[in-house]
Amino acid sequence: MTAHTQEIVKYDKLQDFCIRVFEKLGITHDDSLIIAENLVMADLRGVHSHGVARLKRYVDGIRDGMMNPKPNEKIIRETPTTAVIDADSGMGQPVSKRAMELAIKKAGELGMATVVVKNSNHYGIAGYYAMMALDYNMIGSSMTNTDVLVVPTFGRDAIIGTNPIAVAIPSGNEKPFVLDMATSVVPRGKVEVYDRCDKPMPPGWATDEEGVTTDDASRVLENFKQRAGGGLLPLGGEGEELSGHKGYGMALLVEILTGVLSGSAYLDLVYPKNKDGKVLPANLGHYFSAMRVDAFRDIAEFKADMDDLIRKLKTSSKSKGSHRIYIHGEKEFEKSAEYKKIGIPLMTQVTSNLRGIAQDLGIEYMS
Repeated sequence: MTAHTQEIVKYDKLQDFCIRVFEKLGITHDDSLIIAENLVMADLRGVHSHGVARLKRYVDGIRDGMMNPKPNEKIIRETPTTAVIDADSGMGQPVSKRAMELAIKKAGELGMATVVVKNSNHYGIAGYYAMMALDYNMIGSSMTNTDVLVVPTFGRDAIIGTNPIAVAIPSGNEKPFVLDMATSVVPRGKVEVYDRCDKPMPPGWATDEEGVTTDDASRVLENFKQRAGGGLLPLGGEGEELSGHKGYGMALLVEILTGVLSGSAYLDLVYPKNKDGKVLPANLGHYFSAMRVDAFRDIAEFKADMDDLIRKLKTSSKSKGSHRIYIHGEKEFEKSAEYKKIGIPLMTQVTSNLRGIAQDLGIEYMS
C-alpha cells in the first residue's frame, strides 16, 4: 500500500468501533468483543485480507438473515475428549472461541481433545484459535471449510474452499511456531486486495471461466459472484508439475474434517440458495484440537528443544541476496508489535466503507 492509498488507525479505536457495530446489530457485548478481536488481530498481523475489510460482509449477512445474531448454540454430541457444537447459524468467531476453550479444557484433563462445529459461518483467521492453546503449554490446531473458491487439480470450476489450516506450538525464549495458511495459492481476500488496488495479480494465482490462468482480479471475483467458472488454484499451482495436487489433497482433507465429520455442508453445498436465489445460512464446519505437551515429555525440555530447532534454522546459511530466515508466525508477531505502536494502515477504500457502515447504522465513527 502506498501513502496516498492508506489511512493509519489506532487498533484499540478500530476494535471499539467494530464492537459498537455488532452490538448495534443485536449481538451481545461479549460476542461482539470476540468478533472484533478476531478481525482486528488479522489487521494487526498484516493479514488485511481477513481484517475489517470484511466488516460489511458481516453487516450484510446479519441483515439478510444469513447470520443469526442471537443463536441458540448447543453441544449435540459429547465424549470426555470430543464434542460437536451446533452453532445455529450464528457468527463463526464466538462459537469457535468457545469450541477451542472446550477443547483446551478437555485436553487439560485427558491430554488431547477435539471439538468440531457445524451450522456456522465465516470464523475469521484460523490462527486466532490455534494460538489460544499457547497460554496452556499446549499445541493447538484449527481448520474450517469455506465458500467454494478453488478449482481441483485438472478441474475448470471452483468446487472446494480455500480451507485454511492453523497450528500453534509453544517455545521458550523464541517466538512460538504459528503456521496459519490457506490450502490454495492465496485466499480470496488477497485477490480482493489486488482488485481494490486495480493491479494485475501475479501469474498462477487463479484461472478464468475457461480454466486458463489469468491476472485479472476483477474478472475472477465477478466469476465467483456469478458462479461462472474458474477460481483460485490449489497450493502448488496448476497441474501436478509443481505439486498442485498436494494442495488440493490438503484442501480436501480439511473439507472432510470440518464439513463431513461435523455433519455440516461440504463442497458446493455450503452457502446454499433458495429457489429465488436468496442466500441461506452458510452451514460451514470448523475443527479445533488441543494437545498437552507434558503428556508426551517435560514441557521445559520441549521448549528448550523448540528454541534450539528455531535457532538452528534461523542461523543456517542464507541464499544469495537474502539476509534472514523466518519462522512461521514471526513476521506477524513483529508486525503486530509495530502496528500496536504506530497504528494499523488501512486502505482508504476500506476506511471509506467503515465510515459508510457507521453512517448507515447511525453510530459514531472512530474519533
